[in-house]
Amino acid sequence: MERGLAELALEIARCRRCPRLVRHREQVARVKRAAYRSETYWGRPVPGFGDARARIVLVGLAPGAHGANRTGRLFTGDRSGDFLYAALHRVGLASQPTSQARDDGLVLSGVYVTCAARCAPPDNRPTPAELGRCAPWLDRELALLGDARVLVALGAIAWAATLAHLGHAGVTVPRPRPAFGHGARVALGGLTLLGCYHPSQQNTQTGRLTAPMIDAVLLEATRLADA
Repeated sequence: MERGLAELALEIARCRRCPRLVRHREQVARVKRAAYRSETYWGRPVPGFGDARARIVLVGLAPGAHGANRTGRLFTGDRSGDFLYAALHRVGLASQPTSQARDDGLVLSGVYVTCAARCAPPDNRPTPAELGRCAPWLDRELALLGDARVLVALGAIAWAATLAHLGHAGVTVPRPRPAFGHGARVALGGLTLLGCYHPSQQNTQTGRLTAPMIDAVLLEATRLADA
């Protein structure tokens, strides 16, 4: 399982299927943000990260331009990651409350973090075609995470991508498809899908997503995974 995920991560990092995203991620890596001028950006697609035997899988949107596109690890080195990993630490799924670099010692226990789009998109908005080209990576990754029992979609795009994955995997997804919402819950094919607002600054700074709100979703995911 771990070997399979490691091999898949190498494949993902070499992907060049979406010309617009390749141009954007590489331009960001060349130009850089002033605060990170001395750093070497990752500038490639970003694979998932976490426990290969995870019973909970978090599905986000895409790497941040100066977060995961810089550090090479999802939700690492930006404010969204600060919020998310602090929550994972509070509920006992992360060894530390911060995630700053790939070699910072962070260990996830019982949880794996992945995303719908592997490259940082302009304005954080991958197109439907780009999401479609990226979907096989998510399908293959989740297929390797055979112990997963709970999928947590961070935002509406991740929710749609996760439902699409379940359909690809042969699970009967009802029509109309279950609607996304914070705290939404649906049981499908032996798995439970939970919805959570994305921990973007737009959501956390406006109070749309608070620490107690994300903690409640993660605690529910933990309860369902252990049931």
